[in-house]
Amino acid sequence: MSSADAPASPIRGAIAFLTSRLRQIGIFIALIAIVLFFQIVTSGRLLTAGNVSNIIVQNSYILILAIGMVMIIIAGHIDLSVGSVAAFVGAVSGVLIVHWGWPWWAGIVASLLIGAIVGAWQGFWVAFVGIPAFIVTLAGMLLFRGLTQIVLGNTQITPFPAEYRQLGGGYLFPQLFPASSSPAEWITVGLGVLALVLYVSSSLRERGKRVGLGLESEPASWFWVKLVFISALIAYLTYLLGVAPGSRGTPIVLIVLAALILAYSLVMNRSVFGRHVYAIGGNRHAADLSGIKSKKVDFFLFVNMGVLAALAGLVFTGRLNSAGPGAGNLFELDAIAAAFIGGAAVQGGVGTVIGAITGGLIMGVLNNGMSLLGIGTDYQQFIKGLVLLLAVAFDVWNKRRTRAS
Repeated sequence: MSSADAPASPIRGAIAFLTSRLRQIGIFIALIAIVLFFQIVTSGRLLTAGNVSNIIVQNSYILILAIGMVMIIIAGHIDLSVGSVAAFVGAVSGVLIVHWGWPWWAGIVASLLIGAIVGAWQGFWVAFVGIPAFIVTLAGMLLFRGLTQIVLGNTQITPFPAEYRQLGGGYLFPQLFPASSSPAEWITVGLGVLALVLYVSSSLRERGKRVGLGLESEPASWFWVKLVFISALIAYLTYLLGVAPGSRGTPIVLIVLAALILAYSLVMNRSVFGRHVYAIGGNRHAADLSGIKSKKVDFFLFVNMGVLAALAGLVFTGRLNSAGPGAGNLFELDAIAAAFIGGAAVQGGVGTVIGAITGGLIMGVLNNGMSLLGIGTDYQQFIKGLVLLLAVAFDVWNKRRTRAS
């Protein structure tokens, strides 16, 4: 190798790596491009402290659903009932807390248990009876929408206790530290610094382990670019939420989301259960022959989806301070779109939790940016549908390109 070629080799290595991971990296580039576009065309209104908080709070329940949905899709299934389940659980929590006078925390716990029971009901038909998930959850969409209307009597339940509402629209320690006070700002900054330190240390530690074992395939140049960029993103988000003019502190639902993303990323990447989910989605017959109990895995995937749908219903109900018959409408389509835009494969076996969250953020930024521009909901639906179609088309093209090479 000549001296002229040597400096360029890291760049060529990074380009080759990016090309091989085009599907995973492309969604992050798309998110950045969409954010920059709307930041420019809205004259800087997108990335204001108040608007970023709104994006997080307004899309939190879709992001929660997307975590469970991508796991279902990876295993080769689909769940069309999550919007109806979220509405049903929100209605039940209203009856328990508002009408029957249960403590707010007891109502939340009972609602999550009901979500688990709903998931077990659907998982039984899918896993042990063998009815396709599309049919089971389509029936569930109708069944639980009807139960929602029965529970509510086609009326709304409101108002909910203040503690309950904090889950969907509250900010950290609002009673102790008003958002305009210095302590709340320092709490948010402290959480941001903690997240930054944990991210950098874990990234360096994991790369060190892979390099030591000779398993590292990611070029050093790309690793450092990614590390610096994500660290800067965390720092900027911390500034917007805790220091910038108009900041309101850390949304409670952001803490919930962060915990869910961390926990489910570990489950899918580090646990035996996660490896089984990918194996089943990749080749169910081969997974069965290797000793994986695919029926049991499918059952618990739907139980998990029921719990997350219940949590999303609680967050949505708390944010609106109302449980209504029309709640959760089209939530399932938004969650499915988030998973596919985030890189999940239609046939299963491919997808990540982070990818689904990124896909959900793309949808959320599109919604928010178009609303800031005054674009009507009719055009918003058209553009979101086009984005979903293009994302799946890109996935198909990328697979063909990979096979051809």
